[in-house]
Amino acid sequence: MKSKPVPNIRNRYLLLGDLILIVLSVMGSYALRFELGNLFFFYLPSAYWMAGAALIIKPLVYYFFGMYRRMWIYASTREVVLIVSAVATSSVILSAVMVALASLRLFIGFPRPVLVFDFFLSVVLAGGLRFVLRLLAENRVNQVLYSGLDRRRTQKVLIVGAGDAGALVVRELQKNPQLYLTPVGFLDDNPSKLKQQIYGVPVIGTLSDLSKVIDQTGADQVIIAIPSAPGRVVRLVAEACRPKGIPFRTMPGIYELLGGKVSVSRLREVDISDLLRREPAHIEEELVGATLGGRVVLVTGAGGSIGRELCRQIARWGPSELIVLGHGENSIFETMLELRENFSLLLVRPVIADVRDYPRIRSIFNRHRPDIVFHAAAHKHVPLMESNVEEAVTNNILGTMNVVSAALEADVNRLVMISTDKAIRPANVMGATKRVAEMIVLDAADRSGRAYSVVRFGNVLGSRGSVVPLFKSQIARGGPVTVTHPEMRRYFMTIPEAVHLVLQVAAMGKGGETFMLNMGEQVRILDLAEDLIRLSGLEPGKDIEIVFTGIRPGEKLSEDLWDEGNLYQKTSHPDIFKIEGQVQDMDSEALHSMVEELVRLAREGESQAIITLLDELIPFASIRRTPPPELTAIE
Repeated sequence: MKSKPVPNIRNRYLLLGDLILIVLSVMGSYALRFELGNLFFFYLPSAYWMAGAALIIKPLVYYFFGMYRRMWIYASTREVVLIVSAVATSSVILSAVMVALASLRLFIGFPRPVLVFDFFLSVVLAGGLRFVLRLLAENRVNQVLYSGLDRRRTQKVLIVGAGDAGALVVRELQKNPQLYLTPVGFLDDNPSKLKQQIYGVPVIGTLSDLSKVIDQTGADQVIIAIPSAPGRVVRLVAEACRPKGIPFRTMPGIYELLGGKVSVSRLREVDISDLLRREPAHIEEELVGATLGGRVVLVTGAGGSIGRELCRQIARWGPSELIVLGHGENSIFETMLELRENFSLLLVRPVIADVRDYPRIRSIFNRHRPDIVFHAAAHKHVPLMESNVEEAVTNNILGTMNVVSAALEADVNRLVMISTDKAIRPANVMGATKRVAEMIVLDAADRSGRAYSVVRFGNVLGSRGSVVPLFKSQIARGGPVTVTHPEMRRYFMTIPEAVHLVLQVAAMGKGGETFMLNMGEQVRILDLAEDLIRLSGLEPGKDIEIVFTGIRPGEKLSEDLWDEGNLYQKTSHPDIFKIEGQVQDMDSEALHSMVEELVRLAREGESQAIITLLDELIPFASIRRTPPPELTAIE
């Protein structure tokens, strides 16, 4: 069925209406001033002159202000400002013309107050004409949209959040009846909004009233319209809706919006990242903007989960050029397409390269001369690196050495390496190689005096190879979901949130610091598994079994955020900490000798010798004492 076009009022009809109302405004101004008495007829010649001048001046000014190029069916407060500005400008010009004509004595007398009356009448009449047209057109659109709709399919919707986002959701639902969703009420914890209305939809109660309001209104669905809503709010909605079998959806979190990944109007099903959301962290806009705006920025590992999100969020700060570097051509191609779609004016340069190839990396740095580098290229999957020790060394250690060396040669002023909390007292090869990579960056900062820094954080939700995709695949197969221990706990953070803070770190770093992101409270893996099962519309223990496989030798029930003996001091940002009094684990010469030896052993395939060397030289490492984990490990 072909949809009917949105009705539009032709410009000539709008102009004709304006001409009539211009004359009416002038004559009305005289009538208001003299109440149709003798003076009205005495000053009538000047009224004719004023009407004639107004008929020439006002349409020209209205045209200049674009009042005949607007789709008035979409008029808003912005158009009100436009109307007032156009009328004010035309009134000033008209006043000057009338004063000049009066001085030439073309008519007897000219009452100045009529200019004021004319201004206000013109605003009311010009604005009223356009908004009446909007109401008529909107009514016709609604008749077109609602015709043929099956009203029995319409569902009642409750909106959680009576802010700007909630108002946007209601307006979209009202404009699109073909969605078969009718908003029946808002819920908001702000007492000043209670019993108020937004677009005719009342604010019924607070979030704690959700279960009761669902019963009262007969709501069929709940929408969470608070981009900054923490996981606590999302969880309360989920717990109220689930027993009643009421579906619930949410709009993207604030960090997803910042990354340009989705739009505010894009509703979606609640996922595990929503349940673990935290209060949005403040970011020092001016500092980050000054660091990234107008600069050449290079991101290694730009096709990965963290690297791609880095590119998304960096792009919104307006760098002069963004170089997306990665080894996998498909992932870099996808990153490039997304950036060019969402940031069409940004100069994006896709580069396919392996960080282990120093001549290639050096050539790229010397050609593009980046101002700031985010080094996110690394092998991160713990079990796979236990089975591929040589790859972990060449990619994580040699690759970092190559990037840092090329950065120093190309006079890169600022570099941030993305690290992991598994580099703290490393118990596996991945963590140990990342710890050596940290040493390389910090040593370069110490030798050069440049702002090269390291930022550590824990598990990120939804990244490739993480526990969430593993659990989802187990649920899709019908279970069981495997968890090592009921009290196993890990730190989690969403990818957009982690990157949001990484950009703040990049702006704060002076050189040689190791930063740690505030990961919040540790989450029980069992709770994570149960939440995922429930979000899939199933019940843990009933529809999907959870099996405990037993804690493995060397595995910790909880993670560490810093080394023993190291203290973390607060920074200017509440969610970012810095190691206090950090001392390099070894001097520059010893570090380079160790790296050379590790690379030599990797090329010769001496994996056991690599593990021994890492264990001996990294403080508090226990790699040899930790059995290789299974490929389904939580780590």
